[in-house]
Amino acid sequence: MSSRLQDALAAQRQIWGGWVVGPTMLGPEEFAHAGYDYVGFDAQHGYLDDADIALLLRRLEHVPIATAVRLPSADPAPIGRVLDAGADAVIIAMVESAEQAAAAVAATRYAPAGVRSFGPLRASLGHDIAELQSRAGVYVMIETARGLAALDDICAVPGVTGLYVGPADLAISMGLSPADAWTHPQLTDAMTRIRRAGAAAGLITGVHAGTGTLGKAAAGLGFRMVTLASESQALRRGAAAHLAEAQDGPAITDASRGYI
Repeated sequence: MSSRLQDALAAQRQIWGGWVVGPTMLGPEEFAHAGYDYVGFDAQHGYLDDADIALLLRRLEHVPIATAVRLPSADPAPIGRVLDAGADAVIIAMVESAEQAAAAVAATRYAPAGVRSFGPLRASLGHDIAELQSRAGVYVMIETARGLAALDDICAVPGVTGLYVGPADLAISMGLSPADAWTHPQLTDAMTRIRRAGAAAGLITGVHAGTGTLGKAAAGLGFRMVTLASESQALRRGAAAHLAEAQDGPAITDASRGYI
């Protein structure tokens, strides 16, 4: 049994994602209705707990959109809970070594291959251990200078599905500003290096773009999984456009940056 995320990646060169940082019931469905391929739930920087994510995932069971959850570490308990609740993949923040990447993989695998505890919450996922493991994507975030230095070792870890770039934190770690994330040659070179290393290792490469314009640039660099905007960014842009229309003001452009 493949996941929706696996199916989308198998069918399309690029897939486009939305991002959710708060416990909104409407945001994920609106992303799906707009034609987005996946939605990410942010348990690192967002205001979401396990119960929120479980409810959101259950609400999307019959909505045609794939799901991923970003977590702050490779702690196996939270990883197991979101997978039990039906997430297609986990995105693990701040991975800086092959050991951390291996720990993330182990948290998605049952014994003897890993440390995941058996506790399914979604009847629709069934109870087949092999299928539950095979549908669980493991994306590790390369967003620090240390992670960049360990890139080849991380790519070689068995079971890693893909690399996911956090441009803002990568910029900060390299002594630059988040505003430099898509313009400074040192950063664009680093992102290109990550994309090429992932592709060479047979991994999916993703990136947090934050806007449609930057998403187009990311696709041009060859990234296959591109997150465009959070629900708060989409709301802000839409609200500003409506206000500008009402006041007969200038058109809203895709100029705001998203750094999450």
